[in-house]
Amino acid sequence: MSRVPLTIEHYMTRVLVVVGPQETIAEASRRMRLHEVRHLPVVEAGKVVGILSQRDIHLIQSLCASDPHETLVEEAMVHDVYQVEAEDDLRRVVAHMAEQRLGSAVVAHDGKLLGVFTTTDALRALAALLTELEAVDSF
Repeated sequence: MSRVPLTIEHYMTRVLVVVGPQETIAEASRRMRLHEVRHLPVVEAGKVVGILSQRDIHLIQSLCASDPHETLVEEAMVHDVYQVEAEDDLRRVVAHMAEQRLGSAVVAHDGKLLGVFTTTDALRALAALLTELEAVDSF
């Protein structure tokens, strides 16, 4: 039996930095750099309405000659957000993210944003599991 927790809540990023859909790409980029994150949940009226990644920002800037001080987050964000519960099974979430090639999942309960689970968080979970496996093998 694994001693490593296998739910999302143990690995998700809880310190949340969010952005609104009417904010500019320049502001979102500034927030990402300031807080050293690559994904920002997009929240409006307390509800998650999208997610914005560094990749989304780079894509919109490369596709059109847009001014990041005028382009709004809602123009670059992903609207169809993969949402999970904190108690969801790590294996199921990671498998879905890999299959769909997703960089993150929004963790929420009853519409309340609790965290974000990213590929970096998934790697931390993998490291914990490998460490446990190594300890078991050394017996």
